Amino acid sequence: MFEAILASSLAGLATGLGALPLILMRRVPPWVRDGLLGFAAGVMIAAASFSLLLPALQVGPFWLVLVGLSVGAVILGLLEWIIPAIHRASALDKQNDDGRLFRRGLIIAIAIALHNFPEGLAVGLGYAAGGGLPLALAIGAHNAPEGLVVAASFHEQGMPWWRILIYTLLTGMVEPVAAWGGFLLGDAGRAFLPFGFALAAGAMIYVVSDELIPESHGAGNERLATFAVMLGVILMLSLQFLYG
Repeated sequence: MFEAILASSLAGLATGLGALPLILMRRVPPWVRDGLLGFAAGVMIAAASFSLLLPALQVGPFWLVLVGLSVGAVILGLLEWIIPAIHRASALDKQNDDGRLFRRGLIIAIAIALHNFPEGLAVGLGYAAGGGLPLALAIGAHNAPEGLVVAASFHEQGMPWWRILIYTLLTGMVEPVAAWGGFLLGDAGRAFLPFGFALAAGAMIYVVSDELIPESHGAGNERLATFAVMLGVILMLSLQFLYG
């Protein structure tokens, strides 16, 4: 169990490594912002398709995958409705733009965290079966560009670098918790995997359609953003091919 938690913790910390390049930038020009949003959309499309939906279909029934996909989208839709009310109640929404950017960053971070939970569960199950290290290494490689996605969403509103790093690392630290649960649950955790993968995929697809692509087309950089989407998909597909 200790090895499972350690390996999944290191995989989760890779999200922080992905955030480091952006943290060092003091100002992001609009074309870079739109490119990063497009890249984030590509990363999340590929992660939802290749890292979540395909494994879900391989280990679970089709109807369960559809239910999980729908529930994930509904959860993110509800969160989009709930979070602005929390902002107003806590006086965090000082300006409309600041509140909108923070809401988007939080929604993206939640979607990535939901994505990391079933991956951590899979690592714990792998160690329980005696072979979780290769999976943990593969997940760590995938987590680095996802950390960049979370960091970009918060960097845009001028958040201090240390807060960006904390939010980014928190999305990854879901993994050791899930790995511990997967190791203990054994077969019960394995039965949850297809639903968990599909739920995370639904959340990520919702974020891409509702937030990332529309925002990346708002400043006249549509073509750049579109090629950035392709770059994100190509990167994640390459990682999937290299690490499985």
